[in-house]
Amino acid sequence: MVRDPLATIRRVQEEKVWDTWNSPYEDQFEVLERHTQWGLDLLDRYVKFVKERTEVEQAYAKQLRSLVKKYMPKRPAKDDPESKFSQQQSFVQILQEVNDFAGQRELVAENLSVRVCLELAKYSQEMKQERKMHFQEGRRAQQQLESGFKQLENSKRKFERDCREAEKAAQTAERLDQDINATKADVEKAKQQAHLRSHMAEESKNEYAAQLQRFNRDQSHFYFSQMPQIFDKLQDMDERRATHLGAGYGLLSETELEVVPIIAKCLEGMKVAADAVNAKNDSQVLIELHKSGFARPGDVEFEDFSQPMNRVPSDSSLGTPSDGRPELRGTSRSRAKRWPFGKKNKTVVTEDFSHLPPEQQRKRLQQQLEERNRELQKEMDQREALKKMKDVYEKTPQMGDPASLEPRITETLNNIERLKLEVQKYEAWLAEAESRVLSNRGDTLGRHTRPPDPPASAPPDSSSNSNSGSQENKESSEEPPSEEGQDAPIYTEFDEEFEEEPASPIGHCVAIYHFEGSSEGTISMAEGEDLSLMEEDKGDGWTRVRRKQGGEGYVPTSYLRVMLN
Repeated sequence: MVRDPLATIRRVQEEKVWDTWNSPYEDQFEVLERHTQWGLDLLDRYVKFVKERTEVEQAYAKQLRSLVKKYMPKRPAKDDPESKFSQQQSFVQILQEVNDFAGQRELVAENLSVRVCLELAKYSQEMKQERKMHFQEGRRAQQQLESGFKQLENSKRKFERDCREAEKAAQTAERLDQDINATKADVEKAKQQAHLRSHMAEESKNEYAAQLQRFNRDQSHFYFSQMPQIFDKLQDMDERRATHLGAGYGLLSETELEVVPIIAKCLEGMKVAADAVNAKNDSQVLIELHKSGFARPGDVEFEDFSQPMNRVPSDSSLGTPSDGRPELRGTSRSRAKRWPFGKKNKTVVTEDFSHLPPEQQRKRLQQQLEERNRELQKEMDQREALKKMKDVYEKTPQMGDPASLEPRITETLNNIERLKLEVQKYEAWLAEAESRVLSNRGDTLGRHTRPPDPPASAPPDSSSNSNSGSQENKESSEEPPSEEGQDAPIYTEFDEEFEEEPASPIGHCVAIYHFEGSSEGTISMAEGEDLSLMEEDKGDGWTRVRRKQGGEGYVPTSYLRVMLN
């Protein structure tokens, strides 16, 4: 009898395999590549701006104003996603300040050329080399993982081929064994061939299992170690570039303050713009602009081609399965795209933005819904104004004919009905999109440990305040949260040691995620809400905060971005 290698296969099947082609990094690597390139382009644009500015200032203020117009963003701020970054906002504000004191620029031309242009141009070259190195590292990691996947595919095909050959050899040996005209030598030869093929299939199975384990290990290292480290390096590089660019903005104002006291007001505004560059906030803005809301993919399951081999040929048994038919399992030929660096297919833009990732779809639908509500409110206000005007005309005919207002009133009513239907349509789409986001978020949170309980030493009045705030927030919330276990009480008794509640906040914080404080001692908060920090996390994972509209309670520390006084 041939040794059964299924124990190894079962162990491999239990180790879940990540679906590389459907990775959550599919678009993010390209986004980072575009953003870092945009950042370097902005740095180069700024250097070029200052260089040309020194030339224009020596000629006259008119040329300076032309330069400002040249570098002012062409698109309106609401249509330009780059305007959300503090770097871009500071740059625009600097251009506006430069336009205000046109004609006073000749005295600063030489200093700007040396202190800004040369330094930032040199720094830009260093950043380009560092960026190139990081992206080359990422692509090498991709190629290594791709090579491992090809080896896995080859071993799987070999395993399948050997299984089929072993099954074929077993059937041949069985047929000869039952054939009364076959010689004993032919039967023995067929049995030996069946044993050999079965042994080869077993070795192929072991090789496939080992290759699968190796690929899963390499893939896990790729997604949980290599790529996050590369992304962290790119973020650090981009934040350093942004900080340096902000310092370059500051140099522009500092140089002018030294020689042009008459325009100190304008220069102070430019200094404020330079200080407004917030590298961390820009990174968060980038994340909010492009986060998809997708959950990480599941694992590739093991495809076992050895099911027909459960019985092994022997001198006394070479039969087929009980139904008389060999059981052969084919290979799944469907293959999805897994790599995060692949080119995106051209998508068709739909009215409900379903072509976008869930988080982006939700934001776009929310934006469209707000626009429709504003238009609806405008039409309703216009309808009320027309009604009042019609009443005035009816009471005072000499002021106008009431019938002349009927077409406008009818048009307004039609617009209101149309907008109401659109609002209902977008509300339905938005509810569906939010459910998708919450579902994906729940899948992701399900893989992590739930937040710990709040401190047992929470004061009683804090608990009551938080409950009232929770009820107020619960009425305004459209959907319940997806976190598990939030309906259970956070604590049931107080510690003997009681720390007195501080009379005033010790800092402030911003809610990164929505939290529905439905349990005792907690308080609800909305994503992006500003809160007062009343008590720091004491190691249990919960922080006590106060809402602006009143009410205190505990929220998960991991849901906050905290800033102490």
